[in-house]
Amino acid sequence: MKFVTPDLCDAYPESVRIVEPLFTNYGGRESFGGEIITVKCHEDNSLVKEHVGKPGAGRVMVVDGGGSLRCALLGDMLAEKAAQNGWAGLIIYGCIRDVDEIRNTDLGVQALRTIPIKSNRQGRGDLNIPVAFGGVTFHPGEYVYADNNGIIVSSVELTMPA
Repeated sequence: MKFVTPDLCDAYPESVRIVEPLFTNYGGRESFGGEIITVKCHEDNSLVKEHVGKPGAGRVMVVDGGGSLRCALLGDMLAEKAAQNGWAGLIIYGCIRDVDEIRNTDLGVQALRTIPIKSNRQGRGDLNIPVAFGGVTFHPGEYVYADNNGIIVSSVELTMPA
């Protein structure tokens, strides 16, 4: 689905929550959206790796990395795996790496920054719990929409106005 977040905000002003403008769009898709699943992890992308290997079914993985700028929670290999498995995108409250390759991947990716060092995998983290950053709480099963204008969240699925 192609959409523009300002148009969604205008059409559904009572239904959207606006994420603070902290993120940069790094992925091959300029806009992406879908049902939310969440991962909460700190400098350990074990759950990200595990879940990009599962069918995404057009969903968006919202990753709360605690805003850490010390290591990347997503790189080109995991991004490619996510695209192959049907994920619409990932929103990462943290860093990514391999941005030139990710830009050429059919996947939406928004993150705080880039850094060349990978995370440590120790199998830690939480899946599908509410996570909060950017002034918004993301609940599994809600919907998120992201483009170059920003990121919005809604408890109901939104469609582009005619």
